[in-house]
Amino acid sequence: MVKSYSKYEHTDAFGVIATASSNIVWTSEGVTQPGSNRPSGLGRAFAAANEEVLCWDVKKGELLSRWRDSSCTEEVTVICRSEVDPDIFAVGYADGSIRIWDSRTATVIISFNGHKSAVTTLAFDRSGVRLASGARDTDIVIWDLVSEVGLFKLRGHKGQITALHFLHPAKAADGEVSGTDIGTDTDQTFLLSTSKDSLIKIWDVNTQHCIETRIAQSNGECWAMGVSHDGSGCMTAGNDGELKVWAIDLPGLSRASSSIGEATEQRYLRERGTLYRQGKDKTLGISFHSRSDYIAVHGSEKAAEIWRIRSEAEIQKSLARKRRRKREKARNEADGEAQKQEELAEEKVNIADAEIGEVIVPHVIVRTAGKVRSISWMEMRGAKKLHLLVGTNNNLIDVYEVPQKGKSKTDEALEYTRSISVELSGHRNDVRALALSSDDRMLASASSGGLKIWNVRTQNCLRTLECGYALCCAFVPGDKIVVVGTKDGDIELFDIATSSLLDKISAHEGAIWTLQVHPDGKSVITGSADKCVKFWNFEIVQEEVPGTRRTTPRLKLVQSRVLKVSDDVLNVQFSPDSRLLAVSTLDNTVKVFFVDSLKLFLNLYGHKLPILNMSISSDSKLIATCSADKNVRIWGLDFGDCHKALFGHEDSIMQIAFIPHPVEQEEKHIFFSASKDKMIKSWDGDKFEQIQRLKGHHGEIWAMAISRTGDFLVTASHDKSIRIWSRTDEAIFLEEERERELEELYESNLTNSFEDEEQADGEQAEAVAASKQTISTLTAGERIAEALELGLEDLELVRNWEAQKKKNPNLAPPQRNPLFIALGNISAERHVLNTLSKIPAAQLHDALLVLPFSSLPALFTFISIWVQRQWNVTLTCRVLFFMLKTHQKQIVASRELKVTLEGMRNDLRRMLGGMKDLIGFNLAAVRFVGERVDENKLVRLEDVEENEERSGRKRGFIDVA
Repeated sequence: MVKSYSKYEHTDAFGVIATASSNIVWTSEGVTQPGSNRPSGLGRAFAAANEEVLCWDVKKGELLSRWRDSSCTEEVTVICRSEVDPDIFAVGYADGSIRIWDSRTATVIISFNGHKSAVTTLAFDRSGVRLASGARDTDIVIWDLVSEVGLFKLRGHKGQITALHFLHPAKAADGEVSGTDIGTDTDQTFLLSTSKDSLIKIWDVNTQHCIETRIAQSNGECWAMGVSHDGSGCMTAGNDGELKVWAIDLPGLSRASSSIGEATEQRYLRERGTLYRQGKDKTLGISFHSRSDYIAVHGSEKAAEIWRIRSEAEIQKSLARKRRRKREKARNEADGEAQKQEELAEEKVNIADAEIGEVIVPHVIVRTAGKVRSISWMEMRGAKKLHLLVGTNNNLIDVYEVPQKGKSKTDEALEYTRSISVELSGHRNDVRALALSSDDRMLASASSGGLKIWNVRTQNCLRTLECGYALCCAFVPGDKIVVVGTKDGDIELFDIATSSLLDKISAHEGAIWTLQVHPDGKSVITGSADKCVKFWNFEIVQEEVPGTRRTTPRLKLVQSRVLKVSDDVLNVQFSPDSRLLAVSTLDNTVKVFFVDSLKLFLNLYGHKLPILNMSISSDSKLIATCSADKNVRIWGLDFGDCHKALFGHEDSIMQIAFIPHPVEQEEKHIFFSASKDKMIKSWDGDKFEQIQRLKGHHGEIWAMAISRTGDFLVTASHDKSIRIWSRTDEAIFLEEERERELEELYESNLTNSFEDEEQADGEQAEAVAASKQTISTLTAGERIAEALELGLEDLELVRNWEAQKKKNPNLAPPQRNPLFIALGNISAERHVLNTLSKIPAAQLHDALLVLPFSSLPALFTFISIWVQRQWNVTLTCRVLFFMLKTHQKQIVASRELKVTLEGMRNDLRRMLGGMKDLIGFNLAAVRFVGERVDENKLVRLEDVEENEERSGRKRGFIDVA
């Protein structure tokens, strides 16, 4: 009989507040209480947590909701919120896919797939109907959210896209553009884009081409762009702290569409000057405050710089002061020279010509707790201070309060404050050690500077304690005390109940790499870089309470024995029967000693690099070792022979563990390994075969802990997440697992080969179709082809039967395909339409591209039936028009399709004409009802002028009768 194994699946992830892979978005939801306009909170922060998006209540530090698409394991790389519908968010992922989320229900509304690599920036247009996305593959794609399709792909940049922004000149320049101009083309849309190739481009979205290209940075890449809220200017930034300011000619852009035919080279971007940040690191973000004249800029260091745009009066004053100084300087020089200087100074008073350094000035530099990853302005009504939300690289979200410009004339530095921080539900640094309590209810996670105790079932953080640079930790029997070994060679004892440090012992001269509690629970051993293994007994001593005669019991660690070895100790392990002690050292060997006499029993040689971790099976017969040489070795503990060496992972293997107390006899020799290659694997130690690969982490895995009976395992990684993998009721078979892995490999190679084909066909146009073939679109295309093939046969069969039935009314119905009978005796045309309607709108075009030209007559046959019967008109028209556009040349040359299309055209015109009339009738009815509602309103507002000098004031009149 074929052996089956238990399957493990990823069930929970916690410990992440915000990952550094994506930006952070602030929303004002929940700020004001119903019936009040006073702020009651600080809104919500939406931050990426690896593959999830988390919504935090900023004030309380509570997690309100988490968005996760079970079909996606890739990291979130960008989050963008729609201005029109504040509940709609666009989220870009590392595999190039984009999902549109509804924040109220935390569900995906639409999925788009058009980029070959990670999405780097997203922008909604003014109507909220179109979305622009830029990615590392240098493409910009414009998506239509209503019809759920990619409209087109813009190509022109040679580096990853770093920022996008829609410009709507007709609206923005209402004052300057004459009314007739606005009326002619209300939907004038332009797109501003910057890229790592140091270029800034303006694209005309309606004509799908680039109308202007400028060099944004003089020294290398352009990493960020911020656009002012009226769209009249923007700022780009790159290396060496350089910020370039541009003026955007909106009136010129609104006239651009009418002058496209002319040959004149028009410039819409005007360079206003260059500013320099105090930090010389590359600038990663620029954000304009929507209501006040402040700009926040940040790089990759621990600071955010805030700049202020001066008012006109301030600029005038500053220019006048400069002019005065020049005059004074000129008086001391020759008269003729003075005259010239004065003329120059006179000219300079015009604000438009003022140097940019006079207009935009540094306000304050906010020093942050970690390297800044993203910033977002918190725009709250009635707030006297500026509020800045900062997401950092070390798993933190902070709120800083910055004072606005004061009335005082002194130039003393402004004081900012860090008012609120979301930090308790995660570590600042990578978790280096994990330990489970004896009942598997509590989890201890230790990192540099922090020890946290978690409830495993609810994933709540129960305690946060300060510790040294922790490298290993364990629960002391009774689960009330945690013992931690640090890099400084200290052992720290923490009481969980009182959240206090009980004792700190300077145990070793080097880092304590490993510690383990003896199976009998009465002692603990520590192994260190000072080439010692030390044995410590737990003892309760009665300690006097200062100033009284009372005594209180206290736990103390008392050193009992020392074992000295020839090299640094990396790991120690007791055998479960407490007979043997295995010690791995830096010289790539494992030495096995007898616990009672500390005599050497076995030497295990074989690994080429240091052994990082070991585990002994519950029956004390096998020992598994893992090493930096990427191999796992299984040894017998009776003679020290190596049973098998397995090439386990693509990188150093950090942790290995057998199930401590397996319930089933067969699970005694099943073990797990975790590696820097982000993978966890389960192995059969008897058959020497890999059982399962667990993929989910986005960074190196540092620590792993297994529950007593192997019901779940916990892992901690460089991506700051702690993940739980639980055993399911599902059984897996090794042959099936290998087949599935091969299929995954084949599918990934298949989609890669499609991308290579796309690149092979030489020079491409500036705007191309936004399509991307994936496995789901290929299978959807195959489903359509299959439905057409079956449907055409069935259509013929039913038509023949109907023709014969006219002659012979008692004729029995024909023998149809079992599929149609299984689907409730469905007609062939309805089945084909159902197949098409089940494909998501965003994937439909790509799926139809899979169909060869030879299947077009069959498809058109069905479309003509749907048109006659007026079934699903929108889908029918969409499929028809797309196929006509795609295969236009072949269709024109084909005679057999002419008859079908001629008949279809008349039916389609009649059907669409009828629908147009119906929509027109409904619109007129809605307008009529709206007018009646307006007429019957009870309250009307009229202007009443009380006095000549007072302005008109609104007063409400109520019709009582």
